[in-house]
Amino acid sequence: MKSIRFPDGTTVPALGQGTWMMAEQAMQRRAEIAALRAGIDLGMTLIDTAEMYANGASERLVGEAIVGRREDVFLVSKAYPQNASSDRLPRACEASLKRLGTDRLDLYLLHWRGSVPLRETVEAMNRLIAAGKILRWGVSNFDTEDMEDLVAAGGSAGATNQVLYNLTRRGPEHDLLPWLDDRDIPVMAYSPVEQGRLLGNPKLVAIAEELAATAAQVAIAWSLRHDNMIAIPKAGSVAHVRENRAAAGLELSNDDLAALDAAFPRPRKRVPLEML
Repeated sequence: MKSIRFPDGTTVPALGQGTWMMAEQAMQRRAEIAALRAGIDLGMTLIDTAEMYANGASERLVGEAIVGRREDVFLVSKAYPQNASSDRLPRACEASLKRLGTDRLDLYLLHWRGSVPLRETVEAMNRLIAAGKILRWGVSNFDTEDMEDLVAAGGSAGATNQVLYNLTRRGPEHDLLPWLDDRDIPVMAYSPVEQGRLLGNPKLVAIAEELAATAAQVAIAWSLRHDNMIAIPKAGSVAHVRENRAAAGLELSNDDLAALDAAFPRPRKRVPLEML
């Protein structure tokens, strides 16, 4: 699988695993844990979660899934913006670590921008690195202006920016993706299949049938066409994780990409960054 490099030189697989809306149904817990473990076995070793997801239950589920496999996993979690202050961020991080059953995070993200000054958050993140609680930090749902403010606040844009990006959410292509590319900062694309809403799109289904692939595989492969992008689709079953994994090997030709551009044109002008 293609690897993506963070600014500090660390590499991760371009296709990881998301966990948004996992751990919300007790009857699905066993299948979700099996899916995460299968993903690790298939090389999808980056796992993304957040303290917000299922009020912390998603982190507990991930923690159970990676028992005995911690060294195989690049573990990402996210903090609420109200927890991004100098006094609350360490406590939020400790709570996430406890739920995950680990002593450190590979990457800790500010989930979205809030009222806490960015300079205070950057300093708190750097103190967590110094304490060995996290290895690197980044942000999520930051538009271009937010990234500029982040640099002005601390001199660093962090390790990554996790944003909503898929065939129907192409606004970041206007200025945010180029801004990040110019600084060699990878993007983490969440909801690459628009929480499943893309799967029934007749245009995408028709293109997928021509490629002998599924709509999800084409949508994920489309996001992976970027040299500096990590996609983190969620899969709640082993079969679903295997389907996602196959997307990393799907080659889209120039004709395929042109067909997708025609079916899902990007906005003609810049639009504010969207969130789900």
